[in-house]
Amino acid sequence: MAEESKEKPKWQRHLKEGNLGKRLLIGAVVLLCLAVFIHFKEVRVNMLELDTNAKDYIVAQVDFEFPDDEGTVILRQQSSKDIGSIYRLDIKAIEKQRYQFENFLIHDQRWRSLFPKATFEELYQGADEVKNTLQALRFTDTRTLSRLESLRLLPPDYYPLPSSFDGQSATFPEGFWEEMQKRLVKDKKHAPEITYVLSYFQDVNWPLDKDTSAQRTLRHLVETTVPERLTQIRAGDLIVDKGEKVSQRHVAKLQAMKKALADNQKIWAPLPLISSLLFAAFVVLVAGYYFRHSQKELVTNIHKLFLYATIIILTLLVSKVTEFFLLRDMSGLLEVVRYPLFVPFAAILICVLLNVEIAIFSTCFLAVVLGLSLAVDHTRFIAINLLAGVIAIQASRNLRKRKEVFVVCGKVWLCCIPLFFIYNFAQNTFWSIYIISDLVSTFSFLILTSILVVGLLPILESIFHVMTDITLMEYMDPNNDLLRRLSVEAPGTYQHCLVVGSISEAAAQAIGANGLFCRVSTLYHDIGKLFNPHYFTENQMGGFNIHQLLTPQESAQVIIAHVVEGEALGRKHGLPQSFIDVIREHHGNTLVYYFYCKQVEQAGGDTEAVDETQFRYPGPKPRTKESAIIMMADTVEAASRSLEEVNEETISELVNRLIGEKLEDGQFDECQLTFEEFQTVKHTIIKTLAVARHLRIRYPARQA
Repeated sequence: MAEESKEKPKWQRHLKEGNLGKRLLIGAVVLLCLAVFIHFKEVRVNMLELDTNAKDYIVAQVDFEFPDDEGTVILRQQSSKDIGSIYRLDIKAIEKQRYQFENFLIHDQRWRSLFPKATFEELYQGADEVKNTLQALRFTDTRTLSRLESLRLLPPDYYPLPSSFDGQSATFPEGFWEEMQKRLVKDKKHAPEITYVLSYFQDVNWPLDKDTSAQRTLRHLVETTVPERLTQIRAGDLIVDKGEKVSQRHVAKLQAMKKALADNQKIWAPLPLISSLLFAAFVVLVAGYYFRHSQKELVTNIHKLFLYATIIILTLLVSKVTEFFLLRDMSGLLEVVRYPLFVPFAAILICVLLNVEIAIFSTCFLAVVLGLSLAVDHTRFIAINLLAGVIAIQASRNLRKRKEVFVVCGKVWLCCIPLFFIYNFAQNTFWSIYIISDLVSTFSFLILTSILVVGLLPILESIFHVMTDITLMEYMDPNNDLLRRLSVEAPGTYQHCLVVGSISEAAAQAIGANGLFCRVSTLYHDIGKLFNPHYFTENQMGGFNIHQLLTPQESAQVIIAHVVEGEALGRKHGLPQSFIDVIREHHGNTLVYYFYCKQVEQAGGDTEAVDETQFRYPGPKPRTKESAIIMMADTVEAASRSLEEVNEETISELVNRLIGEKLEDGQFDECQLTFEEFQTVKHTIIKTLAVARHLRIRYPARQA
């Protein structure tokens, strides 16, 4: 099987063993998100508030047409003037004529001989129909009728005014009544009766009233038929002059110009799409090359790589959403928020969760990408975000408490203040209202950044299994349940942990490893001794040694068990995986040499008769620099208590001998310590232990 794996291409073996597929997937997701962010750019046009005075002039950037509401209103008003006065027959006059016709039928019975088959009820109903028809009629001039007909708005009840109309009343010609007869006659059977009824209404000089409601309705209908007027604006034309009062016309021009600029981007055209994709690919490849050669741990650790991608995507999302709302806000907020700060958010998270070098690199490329892609003043945005990001990184290097995030953002804000004055001086102005708005807006952004960072840190730590200095400081709290139990139930072990933590922290800092992690994790590395504290010499306080009642193998098993029991206790109390790794690795698979020797002694010196595996810790061996340092410090600190003479020479001999034995036993084969770092760690342990074990002068007893 080994030969088959060697015959496979290198990329296939790397894909199988090194999570290359997952790394490529993360890179593809980042590339896609970055390409979308770069491609879908918003167009920034300063939208002026209505009825305010423009602070500066604005010139058209492109050719465009805008809906000219004022011109449209004028055209519609002119078109509606084609609609003249609308008249209708006086309702009282119609009612009067109807009433007179009814009396006529009652008092003059000649109609019965004229229409032998007709009844009074039929003629009565015929008179009602005539009355209703006359009431529905409307009259106007021929120009109005022609205009309505051309617009297909002419109602069927509209007729031209008769020539006899004098402004008050009119008589209608014969042709008009013939038209009425056609409308009223529903069948030939009743045609004579309708003609008879109409004849009574013909020879009347009808008074006409103006129908203003109908005239208003028709004019409104005519106005709606007039299309919206579009006025052409050429690039370079002045839209708003400085100090000019902003009208609705100006606002319409700015909105139309923004739309024209957005349309000119042609975001769905193939070449712009390819351009955005290539630019995003270039950025991702440069970042990948940098991480590959300078931050190998980030590339190899899939959790950290996923965490980094998450922070970058979150930053892009927050900035794009903020830009969206700022550009669509019509209350002038865009003029207040001139320099939104997005980079400090990513800078603090990356610095705390990953490291400073990655944070600095990310700050630089985020400032450039955001500055070129967002609708902002590119030069000033890049400058202030780059400055803010670098300051945020420097201030976050030694972040120990979550509330210190607010202090970091406060320092960033103070450092941004000089930039606002520099920008103001560049415009030959000492003081302006913009400085206040810039101070307020950046302060608001940094407060929101603080809240987001404080809220996201524990979530990201938990999801991606990352241990930050903030969390480490929380685990140093002596009120922690495990530490409180350890100090009460196994005080000797607790003191041992404190000393080992101090030694390992100094050694880790000497080689640039995580000293705080060494110090804190060491506090928990021996919690397994809580199950049987009196089996360990540091807790026996000079009393009876219980191991005298046990065989060497039983004693060894009790000692070895504190690793397994410590791991179980750590998981029960929810300790981070990195702490549990230290619990498992701080003894590696070393030999419990004291009890092994006693067992060999009891076997008459025959090593073959003793099963060495029964006297070895389960391991694994230390796999990180920090675990290896803790193993060295733990071994040396425990053994140093047996020294009769404590000085730097004896301590050096002890350290070199014990660490050399573990080195020969292969305990450090899997950690990442170099030879130079190994020597530095040993030297630091010697110095630190010498200080911790220094002798004091003996004070003479006070004589009575």
